[in-house]
Amino acid sequence: MNFDDLLKIMETLRSDKGCPWDREQTMESLKPFIVEEAYEVLEAIDEKDPEAIKEELGDILFQILFQCQIAKERKEFDMSDVIGKIGKKMMARHPHVFGDKEYKTSEEVLVHWEEQKRLEGKIRDSILEGLPKTLPALLQAHRVQERASRVGFDWERIEDLFKKLDEELKEFKNAFGKKKEDEIEDELGDIFFMLVNISRFIGINPEDALRKTISKFISRFRYIEMTAADQGRKLSDMTLEEMDQLWDQAKWKE
Repeated sequence: MNFDDLLKIMETLRSDKGCPWDREQTMESLKPFIVEEAYEVLEAIDEKDPEAIKEELGDILFQILFQCQIAKERKEFDMSDVIGKIGKKMMARHPHVFGDKEYKTSEEVLVHWEEQKRLEGKIRDSILEGLPKTLPALLQAHRVQERASRVGFDWERIEDLFKKLDEELKEFKNAFGKKKEDEIEDELGDIFFMLVNISRFIGINPEDALRKTISKFISRFRYIEMTAADQGRKLSDMTLEEMDQLWDQAKWKE
């Protein structure tokens, strides 16, 4: 099966003889599926499962085909238009590969990338423009800080970041002591933002780090649940100390 075959499958699904559910879908109704499929790709990558990655990438591709077919029916654009646009964009943003420019470092490439986006109208007044507002907060913070760093607005030493984090923690404790909800929220946000700064500075994606920690927590908590069930007990009947002991066992088994 090739790409044209896949296009025909999508066209058939949307036809009068196709699937009732597929025919009912709109660009808007498919939005949740695009997000869901993207996260399933991330999960497959985290699990380092080539077969799962292949399958999930296929699901993402199918969502793209779905959107293009709907647009084609509305006489707005089709898959070939999408391919043509991204192809031209990538060539324009890589003149050091497809033209006569010479960039020796990734930093030089990123400077050109931002300038090209400005020429395309993606950036008008600020280098922080263009980031989707629907990005997860950690990822959005990471991207904002990353862009600011490209023009030199960045920390010089990791020690300075640690010092600033200590300051933010102290301010949060003071706000918490005052019992002022708005201040507590502001200071907690500053702590998160600072942690993202630290992760970016040392080259770790905060989304990936937090996802791995969540996965680890789920695995350990499931061990507590299953061990309690094997003992014929409910978690609600166990003390915190007993659950902590099982937690430590789960850590040891890892």
